[in-house]
Amino acid sequence: MQLRLRTKFTLVMTSLVLLVVAVLSCVFAAQLLEELISETDKRATDLAVQVFLQAKHALMEAAQKGLRPDSYDPEEMHDWVRHMFEIDEGLRTQLSDVVKNPLIYEVSITDIDGLVLASSDPSLPGSFLPRRTPISQLEARGFLHQAGVLLRTIRGVKKGPQLFEVDYAFINAGKPFGEVRVVVDSELLLGQIESNLRSGGAIVLVALVVSALLAAFVSRITLAPLRDITAQLDRISAGQFDAPAADPPRLSGWASSDELGLMSRKITQVGQQLRGVHEIFSTMRENMNSVMAGLEDGLLLFTRDARAVMVSPAAEKFLGAPASEFLGRRVTDIFPPGHALREALQIENDELREIAADADLETSEGPKRVNVSVQAIQEAGERIGALVTLRDLDSLESIDTQLRVSERLAALGRITAGVAHEVKNPLNSMRLWLENLKESLPYDGDGNAQQAVQVLDKEIDRLDQVVKRFLDFTRPMEVRLEATQLADLLKEVLEIAKPQLQQSNIQLAQLLPIDVPEVYVDRALLKQAVLNLLLNAAEAMPDGGQLRLVLSRRGEMAEITVGDTGKGIPPENQQKIFQLFFTTRPGGSGIGLASTFRIVQLHNGSINFTSEVGRGTTFRIELPLAA
Repeated sequence: MQLRLRTKFTLVMTSLVLLVVAVLSCVFAAQLLEELISETDKRATDLAVQVFLQAKHALMEAAQKGLRPDSYDPEEMHDWVRHMFEIDEGLRTQLSDVVKNPLIYEVSITDIDGLVLASSDPSLPGSFLPRRTPISQLEARGFLHQAGVLLRTIRGVKKGPQLFEVDYAFINAGKPFGEVRVVVDSELLLGQIESNLRSGGAIVLVALVVSALLAAFVSRITLAPLRDITAQLDRISAGQFDAPAADPPRLSGWASSDELGLMSRKITQVGQQLRGVHEIFSTMRENMNSVMAGLEDGLLLFTRDARAVMVSPAAEKFLGAPASEFLGRRVTDIFPPGHALREALQIENDELREIAADADLETSEGPKRVNVSVQAIQEAGERIGALVTLRDLDSLESIDTQLRVSERLAALGRITAGVAHEVKNPLNSMRLWLENLKESLPYDGDGNAQQAVQVLDKEIDRLDQVVKRFLDFTRPMEVRLEATQLADLLKEVLEIAKPQLQQSNIQLAQLLPIDVPEVYVDRALLKQAVLNLLLNAAEAMPDGGQLRLVLSRRGEMAEITVGDTGKGIPPENQQKIFQLFFTTRPGGSGIGLASTFRIVQLHNGSINFTSEVGRGTTFRIELPLAA
């Protein structure tokens, strides 16, 4: 997702504030944790001294009361001291009050072997207490280690008790007897520091929110002039090259002499210069597009380093892909090893030599015979590029055939118009006199005269129908063009032909994309032309088969393809199928394809076909796009 400059500016400022706050928060947390551990060490040491003094007082008080051990044997002394600790009310009270201290986990008095003599935990006396890490060692470590100890204390992360202790040794009869151990739990430390961290976190959150709001406000004021400059660039990109520059003084107090004001004026100057260049370029582009769209030959223009800088729309049928895909590519990429045209072009080390040759090329429309020529482009005697021309020899032959057919149809139209007019009047007279003859003819026994009259009547009717077809075909058609989506029109034609296709057990394969641009056509005439092709295809598959109806775009032309899997057209008949009254079907009129040919011509289009005996026939109609 693309972020706006204002959003980026806000995020950067907020991130800087967050970085500063994070650093200060770490410093604050380090100081707070250091003070807490130091304070805990001091409290634990004071408590150990107090417990030691109370234990000493208990022993002295017992001696004053005459409670002495039976002997000074170490074991006897050990048992006597433990007993004195247990019965001393003051020591028990002091140990039980330890739970009221929020930082102290446990206080125990042990002998030199770690045997607990007295403890704030009633379950510990008589057991051995393991040695814990001195809290002074934790205090001496760095902040990261201290923070890690607390983080491991969090529920779900803690792997074991994080306990630290303060030891205070005491001497009896000049020898070490035991020590007071004050135990601190890291969980208690975390609980003590959490309240301070919560208040600090709230302050950080407020600081971030305020900084984000301030950053948004500052960025809005700072970047305000860029909105007008952006609008100015938008007007230039839309073709309004003479649009006036924004007035910087009204933009939040920015002066016209600052950097943004100077930039605005320079953009206006650039826009005025672009106006002339745009007009020249637009004219050249329109002329070039018109020329390129009207060419049947495929053109590829290559630079000195054999990169394509221009590919005409007609080249797509030779290359098998949209022309835009080949722009900027090298000639060896467009014609890789194994390509049918590479050998004809005689490409060596990305160099094109001037040649002219023919080659066979397999395309989506079938095999084609292609003429390939290369023309060097020079400037001041130096070669700066090459122009490759691809010419469809089959299409040239087809166009030549269509021209001959058109000439024949035009000549036939002129002749048939005169002949039909001259024949129509005698036919009418013959019909009138034949009716009179029927009424006045007497009945004979064998009926030969009546039968002869009926034969004459039928032949006159047949001749009259032929004359009508002559007149219908030669009569000028009134073409009413309108912008039409061919996909919708072809669907309507399929609905008309559907009953006959189902009756003939024909499978329909259709591809009618709706993204093909509109064309200007007479809907009724084009429907009739396509319907003629569909019905002819159905009649070519009396035992069933597959009918293909495909709509596609070829450069600046829309192409309608009607293909069948029927018996195909023999080579000797392929030059005659568009001729009027030519038919190979019994009972056929020979007008359908001639009429289709004429309708396509009236739309400035073209029609051609490919056929193979035993495999089927494919007709293609090309019509210019409305654009």
